[in-house]
Amino acid sequence: MRLRDLREDNDYTQAFVADYLCIRQNTYSQYENELRQIPISSLIKLSELYNTSIDYIVGITDNPKKY
Repeated sequence: MRLRDLREDNDYTQAFVADYLCIRQNTYSQYENELRQIPISSLIKLSELYNTSIDYIVGITDNPKKY
């Protein structure tokens, strides 16, 4: 997954993204480290935050543009 790269490219902290998703920072950290699956609702919000597709976030495509 590209969560860490997207977050760092946008100069966001884990705490900022966790607050955006209304979750705890350690839960978001587990998403980044692939220790916990991300709910679809959170993937949708992340795709909106980073203005990219869910497919790009999860590594299905290398094209960051939305469809």
